[in-house]
Amino acid sequence: MIVNGRELDFAKVANSLKDTGYRPQPRNVQINIPDARKNLMSGLKYLCGERAKWCGEYEKIAEWLTDNKGRGLMLAGNCGVGKTLIGMRLLPILINHFCGRIVNVCTAMELNKNPDLIMSKHIIYVDDVGTEDVSNIYGNKRLVFAELVDAAEKNRKLLLFSTNLDDISFAEKYGDRTIDRLHAIVRKINIQGKSNRS
Repeated sequence: MIVNGRELDFAKVANSLKDTGYRPQPRNVQINIPDARKNLMSGLKYLCGERAKWCGEYEKIAEWLTDNKGRGLMLAGNCGVGKTLIGMRLLPILINHFCGRIVNVCTAMELNKNPDLIMSKHIIYVDDVGTEDVSNIYGNKRLVFAELVDAAEKNRKLLLFSTNLDDISFAEKYGDRTIDRLHAIVRKINIQGKSNRS
């Protein structure tokens, strides 16, 4: 592009701005796990032993593990269908082993207690989103999960989380802006069925 008679080399100018904190195109975190279905089932067997069951929606999780297309993961559904087991226990192992990346794991309550530390991480799993109250640290009220979603979109963080909230309850709690951003940065997988805990 020519500006004021001078040709503009975007790559060169963007590179020269790196030290200023400018990030023209943050990179998405790519997850590509070979034999994802087999490895996911092996993890379930490791954690559950003989009680390990393959739920049909787990196939979608295996697809995400095979190629996440740079997007995070939202595991939604009723209690006891395996969201926490997969998100909090299996995904960190699989991602670390096959991708060499660390997944920083916390609950929604822990996110509220230490938001700035957790949001400084690049790959984050939050368990049980929707159970937390508005954060109140030294009188500062914050809707931390909404802030995390904003940060994930702006800085291409890989956001993984589970929730028991249905779409209406989720929208009521976090608002349309957060929902819109989530559509852009995560793949939502609804896990159906009865609790495996009984």
